Amino acid sequence: MSSDLSVQLTAPNGVKYTQPTGLFINNEFVKSSDGATIDSIDPATEEKIATVYVASTEDVDKAVKAAHKALNDPSWKKLSATDRGILMWKLAELMEENRELFATIDAWDNGKTYAEAYEGDLTEAIGVIRYYAGWADKTFGQTISTTHQKFAYTLRQPIGVVGQIIPWNYPLSMATWKLGPALACGNTAVLKAAEQTPLSILVLGTLIQRAGFPPGVVNLINGLGATAGPALVAHPLVDKIAFTGSTATATKIMALAAKTLKNVTLETGGKSPLLVFPDADLDQAARWSHLGIMSNKGEICTATSRILVHADVYDDFLARFLATTTATSKVGSQWDKDTYQGPLVSRVQYDRVLEYVRVGQAEGARLVSGGQRVEASRAGAGKGFFVAPTVFTDVKPSMRIWQEEIFGPVVAIAKFGSEEEAVALANDTTYGLGAAVFTTDLERAHRVAADIAAGMVWVNSSQDCDPRVPFGGVKQSGIGRELGEAGLEAYSQIKAVHINMGNRI
Repeated sequence: MSSDLSVQLTAPNGVKYTQPTGLFINNEFVKSSDGATIDSIDPATEEKIATVYVASTEDVDKAVKAAHKALNDPSWKKLSATDRGILMWKLAELMEENRELFATIDAWDNGKTYAEAYEGDLTEAIGVIRYYAGWADKTFGQTISTTHQKFAYTLRQPIGVVGQIIPWNYPLSMATWKLGPALACGNTAVLKAAEQTPLSILVLGTLIQRAGFPPGVVNLINGLGATAGPALVAHPLVDKIAFTGSTATATKIMALAAKTLKNVTLETGGKSPLLVFPDADLDQAARWSHLGIMSNKGEICTATSRILVHADVYDDFLARFLATTTATSKVGSQWDKDTYQGPLVSRVQYDRVLEYVRVGQAEGARLVSGGQRVEASRAGAGKGFFVAPTVFTDVKPSMRIWQEEIFGPVVAIAKFGSEEEAVALANDTTYGLGAAVFTTDLERAHRVAADIAAGMVWVNSSQDCDPRVPFGGVKQSGIGRELGEAGLEAYSQIKAVHINMGNRI
C-alpha cells in the first residue's frame, strides 16, 4: 500500500496502526477518480481522525465491473465450495488476530465504548463469518422424481454481483452480516460503508487480501449516500441490493431497484415495544429494558424504545427502571472502563435526538430524566456529542416520540390495562422489527409473541442476537431475513433442470 493511500495513526487508547485511506477495488487500494475525500471525526472530541477517499459514480462503476469480472473468473467461479469456506475461515481467524484493532477503530470512529466493541461487536462479526464459512459447502439442491422416464434436479446458484449498503451503528458487524452469506453462496460484492464510519471497513480490506480472496470478489468503498448509493443501486451489472438503514432511504432504494427488477433485501427502521405484565420479574424487566434502549447509545434499529407497563405495576417498574438508569448509564469517554454510553455518532444525530426531546416536551409528555447535553469530553467544554439517557412518561400513542424512530437514548413509557390493549398498542405502528415480552406466565408468553406484529420477539430479554437465528422485520421494518439458514436464501437462487430419460414424442 503506497504511503499516499494510508496514514499512521495512534488511537486514544495507545493502539498504533496503519489506516488505509483509498477505495478497495479489485484487491487494491486506489484513489477516487475525482480526488474527493471525507473526514472521519471522533464524536467524543469533534477532532479529525483521518481523511479517506470517497467513491464517485465512476468509481462505483469500476468496483461493479471488477466484481462482475470476478464472478465469471475460474479462480472464484470454479473454486470448490469447501475452498470458499476455507477462505472465509481464514478471514475470520485474521479478524480474531486483529480484534483489539477493530474494536479500537469502531470505538474511535463511532463513539461506542471500547468494551462494547471488543466484547460485543467483534464477537458477533467474527462469529458470523465463521458460521457462514461452515455453510459454504452445505447448501444443496434437490433431486425430484417425476415419472419413470423423467426426473428433475435443482441447482442452488449465486445471484451474481451484490451491492451492499451498511449503516454506521455497527460498522464491522453489519459488513459481516452482508458479506458472510453472500460469499458462502459464491456471489461477488461491492459494499459501501456509511460516510460517518469509514475506517474499519478499509482495514477489513487488508485482511481480505491476506486471506487470499481472488481480485474483485470483495470490493469495499466509502461514498456519500446521495452519490455512491444511487450509482450502486441503479448499476445494470448489479443483480441484488442488500441495505440496512432508515425506512426513508429504503423506499428510495426500492423504487430505484424496481427499474431493473433487482432482488432486494432491506433491514430498516424500528420502534420496538417492550411489554411488562403484572406477573413479570420487575427487577429483570427493568434491567433488560435499560439495556434494550440505552445500550450502544440507543443507536440500535431494534431498540425497545416504547415500554408498555401494566397499570398495577407501573409505579414500581418505573422506580426500578429509573434507579437502574441512574446507577448504570454513565455517559463519558468511550475509552473509560466505567462508561456505559459514549457520544452519539455525529453532530447530525446529536441534533436530531435533542430535537426529539423538545418535540416530546412540546406535545405534553413528561420528561422525568435526562434530555440534555452532558459535558463529558476530554477535549473541553462544549465538545463531543454526549446526550444524557432520556426517559419520557405520560406518553400518548399519538405523540411523535411514540411513533417515530429517534435512534438515540430516548425511551417513551406508557400504561396498559389488559393483554388485548397491550398488543393493540404494541402493533399500532408502521414498524415491525423487534418486540419484548416480560411475563412468568408461559401461555401468555407464547400467545403474545404470536400476536405481536414483529419479525422477532424476545421473551424475558431484549436485543438477543445469534448468527444461527434469522433477523428481520415486517411492515415498514424491511423485506427478507439476514443471519441463520434464512440468510442464505437471500443470496442464492434455484435453477431447475429437467432430464428426459427416454420419453419420446
